[in-house]
Amino acid sequence: MLSAFRRDLQAARDRDPAVRSTLELVLCYPGIHAVWGHRVSHWLWRHHRTLLGRLCSALTAWLTGVDIHPGAVLGPGLFIDHASGVVIGETAEVGADVTIYHGVTLGGTSLQRGKRHPTVGDRVTIGAGAKVLGPITIGHDSRIGANAVVVRPVPPDSVVVGVPGQVIHRKHPRGATAPPDLDHTLLPDLVGVSLHALLIRIEELEAKAGGTSAQPHPDGSAVWYDQDFSI
Repeated sequence: MLSAFRRDLQAARDRDPAVRSTLELVLCYPGIHAVWGHRVSHWLWRHHRTLLGRLCSALTAWLTGVDIHPGAVLGPGLFIDHASGVVIGETAEVGADVTIYHGVTLGGTSLQRGKRHPTVGDRVTIGAGAKVLGPITIGHDSRIGANAVVVRPVPPDSVVVGVPGQVIHRKHPRGATAPPDLDHTLLPDLVGVSLHALLIRIEELEAKAGGTSAQPHPDGSAVWYDQDFSI
């Protein structure tokens, strides 16, 4: 367990440029406290001290705002950044070197006992507010975009955006030694791209028919002009 604690600290140092010292991490980071509290409660759970495990997890949730069931399995190097409103269910499994932001839920979609929560692969990044629901698998080296709702399995080396989550497979897979994929400014806009392509096609058809077009689509700057969207 001490080895796991050290790896958790190193993961936080590697993935949060705001960290100034190890002492700051130990004293001031609720994400670290939540993961450490879970490692203790999970040890109690595995050794059939279920009530003590639940008490430990309840105390950790009260102190940190992170609710992790003691039955969940968390791999080494997990970093929960900002650590507020994160919920991880009983049968969830999280791989190594995973990064989770605030407001994330790894939840269930069934009231039946048994496996009902997600399995998250290694080196996955889950953006703020994302919901991953059901006994699905998120493949290694994938990124779940902020506020995505994921209810279907995700293959390795994928990016998921939207509600419900749409899966885009990477053209260039990330290797196991690549740095964490934390840049959420690089998320595909599937709806925007589809609408843009459709509007261009309409303009082409209007031009062929001898009509005129008001250029309703963005010119590449991602800003819409001359359109009243009633907002």
